[in-house]
Parts: sequence; structure tokens; C-alpha cells
Amino acid sequence: MSESHFQGCLRRLFGRDRMRDERAKPDRGQDRLQSRAPEMELIRQAQAGSRVAFDSLVKQYEQQVLRLALHLTGSEHDAEDIYQEAFLKAFRYIGNFRFECSFYTWIYRIVTNLCLDQLRRRKTRREDQAIIVDHSGDEIDMLSSVSDERSFSNPARELDRKVLGNRIQEALGKLTPRERMVFELKHYQGLRLRTIGEMLNTTEETAKNTLFRATRKLRANLAAIR
Repeated sequence: MSESHFQGCLRRLFGRDRMRDERAKPDRGQDRLQSRAPEMELIRQAQAGSRVAFDSLVKQYEQQVLRLALHLTGSEHDAEDIYQEAFLKAFRYIGNFRFECSFYTWIYRIVTNLCLDQLRRRKTRREDQAIIVDHSGDEIDMLSSVSDERSFSNPARELDRKVLGNRIQEALGKLTPRERMVFELKHYQGLRLRTIGEMLNTTEETAKNTLFRATRKLRANLAAIR
């Protein structure tokens, strides 16, 4: 559990740290192409009908896919269903892969779209919205990270935790599925806005604007916990 991670999110929400435009790193296109060469070869083999090559791609990304689906849906059952459906779609449409992005971005795009569909079908993400999962897969209890000098066993504090948990749940529930998706991919998965835009089949600027709206809504709805 990382307290600094939680505090950093709160600082961003409440304007203590202003959002900065992401600056593009120096062009290292050739290095990226070389590092992706083995993966590209596996994709070509899979497109030619090699199940072994496709299985190798699955093994490379299955844990990341399952973790992302679990985090975004908050349900093991839904995550497993999305995991299976995502790789079935990838297998079915691998022939449409055009090498304009990495397989990582392509499969994440499939997963995020499936998660968006699932989130649109139901209102809440998880019973305890105070628990989040960071990009490394570790759970972070947002409530235990909030400064409180009272004893942990104090019943009043436990009541406060429940009330605060409800506030967080309500605040996240007021975001649209796409706003929540962008916010979580950015702050909990640690992805760049350009990558998020690619995953959601939109532009980096649109992803940035969506993140701004989500942050503004959360700041307004969680202002009382400062």
C-alpha cells in the first residue's frame, strides 16, 4: 500500500498539483521497432494460422489483461468473462492487425471497450469503492491512508470510514463510464494519455479533456474530505 500514491491522487484532485501537459519523449522509433520485432513476428505467424504463436502472445499478456479487467470491473466473474472474450476477439480478428500499434495497445483496447460495455450495463464498480488496485496489482485502501489520529478501533472512526466509503462510491458513480475509465487508466494503471486515447479509439486531446472533466467532478464531490 502506497500512502504517497493516494496523497498524490488527492493533490491532483484538489488542485494542489496542477495538471501538466504530457511532454513527448525524444523519438526512439527505431529502438522501439527493434524491441518489438520478436512480437511482430509472432503476430505474423498467428495471422498465418499458427496457434502456437498466438498462445505465446496470450502468455505474454494474460496476467495484465486479467488484472486490468478485474480492476476496471471490480468483479472476478466479470473479469474472467472479459478476459476470455478479449482473447477470443483477438484470435478472431488477428488478421486485421495492421502493425500501427503494439499488440499490448491493441489487446488493451479490446479489453477497455469490453469493460466500458459492462460498466454501462451496471451502475457501480465494486462494493467497496475505497479499495483501488494500482498498476502493479497491489490493493490500496484509500480510507486507511487518510490521516486520522484517533484509534483504529474507535467505533466513531469506523463509522467515518463507512461514510467516507459511501462518498467515494457516490463520487465515482457520478462519472460517466468513459470518464471513470480514463481516470483509472491514467492514475491507477499509470498509462499515458496518448496510449489511453489509442485504447479508446480517440485522440490524446479528447482523452485529456475527459480526464479534466472527471477530475473536476471528483474534486467537487470529494471536497469535504480535505
